Amino acid sequence: MKILVTGGAGFIGSNFVRHMLSAHRDLEIVNLDKLTYAGNLDNLEGLGAGEESRHKFIRGDICDKKIVEQAIKGCEVVVNFAAETHVDRSISNAEDFVKTDVYGTLVLLEACRKADAKFVQISTDEVYGNAENGPSKETDELKPRSPYAASKAGADRLAFSYWATHGLPVVITRCTNNYGPNQYPEKLIPLFAINALQGKELPVYGTGKNTRDWIYVLDHCKAIERVMQEEKCFRGEVYNIGAGNELSVLEITSVILKQLGKPASLLKHVQDRPGHVVRHAVDSGKIRSELGWKPEHLFEQNIASTIEWYKSNKWWWSKLIR
Repeated sequence: MKILVTGGAGFIGSNFVRHMLSAHRDLEIVNLDKLTYAGNLDNLEGLGAGEESRHKFIRGDICDKKIVEQAIKGCEVVVNFAAETHVDRSISNAEDFVKTDVYGTLVLLEACRKADAKFVQISTDEVYGNAENGPSKETDELKPRSPYAASKAGADRLAFSYWATHGLPVVITRCTNNYGPNQYPEKLIPLFAINALQGKELPVYGTGKNTRDWIYVLDHCKAIERVMQEEKCFRGEVYNIGAGNELSVLEITSVILKQLGKPASLLKHVQDRPGHVVRHAVDSGKIRSELGWKPEHLFEQNIASTIEWYKSNKWWWSKLIR
């Protein structure tokens, strides 16, 4: 089997590529990544990309129709991780998010339609907005609160429309906050771990009481893998993916400072960002009951190993910070 993974040099994408190549010895992966600031070839170290390798890397933009048509040749499934993802960046520059997240998804969908390939859209729980009345369900109204979330909601619904209109095999996953190795240092856990290691302040928006459900990246990868194995999922279905580890920013900050032996005085409250979601959490009962998936990694153990990874891999992150 041969699949196309877009954004496969990013955090979740590269972890997915590694997992799938390890778990499926007959699998070939074409990895298409633009290598923007968050795409990093160091994330693919050791995978190889030569003629004998089952991993082929192509540098390119999902908005480029010619490159996408080249990359998709012979592929049965496209898994779309490629996206602009950082909420803060979307507030100051929404244009790039709409172009990559929406138009880029359109290019991929059209390529799938012509190549007769299945499509997995990696969406996000950000599309729900605030989880006001309990964890968000797949049937809940979408109320994105940032340009990033809105661009992902647009791509999410565009993918669904290709199933409804063209009968293209499509499935959509909406995951909670991921953590693990190789995450770009602008995200909360790597940013705070790296800042703490350097004795720098940890900037906490507002009160820091905003909560998120945290899932270890490999559990997310295995959920996507499970979805790909079922034909019934490709009927425009949506699956929430979550671990049930709801923790506030203050709680995460405390864990990081404690493990690294750093003082609480490094925590600094800063002005809250516009449209900041108070709570993100999803009800993942559907994927658990229908597909038998459940998270395997305990938060306490894996947050510790994640923090240790950043402590032990300065060579990786030192190139990425200013």
